[in-house]
Amino acid sequence: MYRTNTCGELRQADAGKTVTLAGWVQRTRRMGGMTFVDLRDRYGLTQLVFNNDTDAELCERANRLGREYVIRATGIVAERSNKNAHLPTGEIEITVTALDVLNVAATPPFTIEDDTDGGDDLRMKYRYLDLRRNAVRSNLELRHRMTIEVRRYLDGKGFMEVETPVLISSTPEGARDFVVPSRMNPGQFYALPQSPQTFKQLLMVSGFDRYFQIVKCFRDEDLRADRQPEFTQIDCEMSFVEQDDVLTLFEGMAKHLFKSIRDIEITEPFPRITWAEAMKLYGSDKPDIRFGMQFVELDSILKGHGFALFDEAAYIGGICAAGAAGYTRKQMDELTEYVKRPQIGAKGLVYARVEADGTVKSTVDKFYSQDILQKMKAAFDASPGDLILILSGPDVMKTRKQLSELRLEMGTRLGLRDKNRFACLWVIDFPLLEWSEEDGRFYAMHHPFTSPKPEHIPLLETSPGSVSANAYDMVINGVEVGGGSIRIHDSALQSRMFQLLGFTAEEAQSRFGFLTNAFTYGAPPHGGIAYGLDRWVSLFAGLDSIRDCIAFPKNTSGRDVMIDAPSEIDKSQLEELRLIIKKSE
Repeated sequence: MYRTNTCGELRQADAGKTVTLAGWVQRTRRMGGMTFVDLRDRYGLTQLVFNNDTDAELCERANRLGREYVIRATGIVAERSNKNAHLPTGEIEITVTALDVLNVAATPPFTIEDDTDGGDDLRMKYRYLDLRRNAVRSNLELRHRMTIEVRRYLDGKGFMEVETPVLISSTPEGARDFVVPSRMNPGQFYALPQSPQTFKQLLMVSGFDRYFQIVKCFRDEDLRADRQPEFTQIDCEMSFVEQDDVLTLFEGMAKHLFKSIRDIEITEPFPRITWAEAMKLYGSDKPDIRFGMQFVELDSILKGHGFALFDEAAYIGGICAAGAAGYTRKQMDELTEYVKRPQIGAKGLVYARVEADGTVKSTVDKFYSQDILQKMKAAFDASPGDLILILSGPDVMKTRKQLSELRLEMGTRLGLRDKNRFACLWVIDFPLLEWSEEDGRFYAMHHPFTSPKPEHIPLLETSPGSVSANAYDMVINGVEVGGGSIRIHDSALQSRMFQLLGFTAEEAQSRFGFLTNAFTYGAPPHGGIAYGLDRWVSLFAGLDSIRDCIAFPKNTSGRDVMIDAPSEIDKSQLEELRLIIKKSE
């Protein structure tokens, strides 16, 4: 028997028992004639004790143990004299009577501890060692518990888990596909799915009225903290539903996860705001509402007073940071440089302080009387000690996005973005289409199968750019954790959507005929939602990157440095697939 117990379960009530533990050596310590070994497995850590006076040979063997040796130890559970209140097993220790080294270990390239000395690249190269650390392992345990609770909730609501194919045909919209050459069909390629969208719609046509799947998806796109080339979705679809049915059911799932995973009881309904409201008040379709600082538009107050930057702007907007009027010149310079960074792109920052006596002091005082500045102060409902920050620009949406970045930065600086506080909302009524000036055509804001709001369908003929979609996103703490829509289930409406997106009838039939043909055999009204499991886990874990809740992630270049992938393949494989590699010039 390798073990009778794990390294995390023994307590003072077990004193006197003979037990066998197995695991990895965390560290060894010598104190006089005693040797102490911390033994670790994924359940916890237990202290082993070797006494030189009792068994010198056994103690000497313990002294030769190195970090990460795999051992088995048998002994008697004893009450610990110097209890460790920070350790669940800190009241006991094991007086060892037998020791077996199951495997020796090379010295690890970094310490297997929460506060490790290993950098990101090194830890990714030795990810199997990094996974031994409590900080990383606990993220995967959290992920496991979340998937169990998702399945429990959806099963209780009548959902059925169905697997869909991984090798599919390429889709023309959205991010780039990862493609897979077919040996049996030379010159042709599969694509890895960006989502199971069309298959879950086909399942609705098939009569599986409540489907879900925890599924791998793939997108060949530039990476950042909340993106990986392969990621996991909680994918869901329902038949005979309207938007409110979907929102109510999946708001319930979110509340279930908050309660079961974080022990947070949410009783109030999630706020719902339209996409237009979100952009106007926060400059973002995924606003962080843990704090206020809603935008105030200032065009009517600040235009026409001789300050060219404002007079020529298409948009002037600002935020009010309560209690921040004491910011130093250095801090204001830092904020100015922050908004001027290339990734934000503002030309500059105007600010105003509300003094203790209620007067307003601004960087543009010479252009504005105190009466005008007081009108601005009133627009923000600002108080003495508040700081007003203003941006302007020639493009309304672009300037709002710049102001959104400034708002988030101020929220962070003022300590308003506590990771242990959660604020949830739904963003609804997204535009159906986006116009690309560069390409001279419309693109689907979500995907080509999103249904317009029924009352907006006539506008598809006269004003397609003003059509709102039956689409919705769930946002938590400024993170889009899930999004979905009511789908088009009528063949004629779906064909019209393809036309608006620039597909000829032949192209639409070639790419999506399997779906539109299925609709002709009786498609029910249906809709659904897909959650980013990685994002949701990272949110609950308080992580800054989804990479830390994925067992074997890719780095920012899309590489798995542990197995050195992607890599070149043998010439014989290329020939078999009839592929020629074109060397870069």
